Amino acid sequence: MTTGTLNVNQVIDEAKFTPFHFKVVFWCLLIILFDGYDLAINGVALPLLMQEWSLTAVQAGMLASTALAGMMFGAMMFGTLADKIGRKKVILICVVLFSGFTFAGGFASNPTEFGLLRFLAGLGIGGVMPNLVALTSEYAPQRLRATLVTTMFSGYAVGGVMAALFGAWFTPSFGWEIMFFIAGVPLLLLPLLWKFLPESLTFLVKVQKNEQACAILQRLEPEANIQLNAKLELTEVKVAEPAFVSSLFKQGRSGSTLLFWLAFFMCLLTLYALGSWLPKLMMAAGYSMGSSLMFLLAMNIGAVIGTVGGGILADKFHLKPVIITLCLSGAVALSLLGFKSPQPVIYLLVAVAGASAIGSQILLYSYVAQYYPLSVRSTGIGWASAVGRSGAIVGPILIGMLLGMELPHQINFMAVGFPVVIVAIAVALIVRTERTADVDSVKVPKKAYKSIKT
Repeated sequence: MTTGTLNVNQVIDEAKFTPFHFKVVFWCLLIILFDGYDLAINGVALPLLMQEWSLTAVQAGMLASTALAGMMFGAMMFGTLADKIGRKKVILICVVLFSGFTFAGGFASNPTEFGLLRFLAGLGIGGVMPNLVALTSEYAPQRLRATLVTTMFSGYAVGGVMAALFGAWFTPSFGWEIMFFIAGVPLLLLPLLWKFLPESLTFLVKVQKNEQACAILQRLEPEANIQLNAKLELTEVKVAEPAFVSSLFKQGRSGSTLLFWLAFFMCLLTLYALGSWLPKLMMAAGYSMGSSLMFLLAMNIGAVIGTVGGGILADKFHLKPVIITLCLSGAVALSLLGFKSPQPVIYLLVAVAGASAIGSQILLYSYVAQYYPLSVRSTGIGWASAVGRSGAIVGPILIGMLLGMELPHQINFMAVGFPVVIVAIAVALIVRTERTADVDSVKVPKKAYKSIKT
C-alpha cells in the first residue's frame, strides 16, 4: 500500500507502458488525424475552388490562409487557457469549433463565407494541437516520451493520406464540398471523448482533485496500492511559474524561446505551402490532377514513416540531431523536385519532403514539450505554435504569388525548401542549460520513491 507523499512526476517518468497510455495516445491521435485532414483538404479543394469561383492563384492562397490565421489566434488563446482550466475542457471546446465550422464550410456559396468559416474552424484547429501534444507528453514515461508523442502526432500525416484518397475517390462525383462534410465526424465522437479522454494529471493535483488524480495514478502504476487520500506532490512545485508568456523568457530560456519561434515559423511556412499547393505545383510541372493527388498521398505516407521513425530515433539519439537531419534531407529533396526525374524517383523525393516538413514539425512539438516545465508547457507550445501559424499564413500566399509570376518551377520548389534549412540552423543553436532544464525532469532519489511502496 502506498503511504506518505507520492511524487507524481516520478511515477509518470518511471511507469511501464500500460493500456492507460495506449488510451491517451489513441484518443489524441484520433483528434489530430482530423487536423491533418483539414490541412490536406486545402490542397484538394483549392484547384477546384479556383475553377468554380474564378480565383487567381494569389486569391486562392489568401483564402487558404484564413484558416491558418484562425489557427494562430487559437494556439495563443487555448494554449494558455488550458494551463488555467485544464486540457480536457479546452480540447473538447476546440473539437466543437474545428469540426463544426469545417463541416459548415461545405455549405459556403462564395469566397467571403468560405473564408469566415475557415477562420472560425482555425481557432479550434490551432488550439487543439498544443494541448494534445502537452497531454500526451505529460502522461508518457520518460524513456518513451518522444516515441509516444510522435506516434500520436503521426495521425496528422494519416489525416493527410485520408484526404488525398478521399479527394481522388469522391470529388469527381460529389465535388469539393464532400471533403468538408466528412470533417464533421468528430462531433459524433464528443460523448466518447468526454468519457474516455483523461484530464491532465498535473492540473488535477494543482486544483487538489486528489481522488481523481490517485485513480489515474493507480492505472499508471497498477502494482502499487495507492490510497485515495495519499498526499501528492509535483517536483516542479519548488520553482512553480505562472502560465504567462513572460515566463517563457525566464530561467535563461529567452534565446531558446526565440529560436523555437523562428524554427516553428519557417517549418510551418514550408509545411502549409506544400499542403496547400503541392497538387497545383505538380500540375504546373506538367502532371495531371489525378497524379498530383497521388503526390499528396506520397507526401503524407512519407510523413507517417518520418514521424514514427523520427520519434524512435529521437528517444535513442536525442531530438536535436534527428530534426536537423530531417530538415537538411527535406531541403535537398525539395530542390531536386524541380528537375526532371523518373516518376518513382519523384514519388520518393515527395515522400522525403513530407517526412521532412511534417516529421520535423511534429518532432519540434515534442522538443518544445520536453523543454518547458509543466507549469508553462501548454503556454510554451501554444505560443511557439502561434508564431509558427504566421509562417503558415505566409506560406500559401507566397507560393500563390510565385505561381502567379509564372517562374520556372525549379525556383518554386527551391523557395519551398529554403526555409527548412533555416529550421536546421535554429535548432542547432538551441542550448539547454541547467537554468533552462525542465524542472519536472529533476529526479527524486529512486530509493525515496520505492520507500512509499509496499
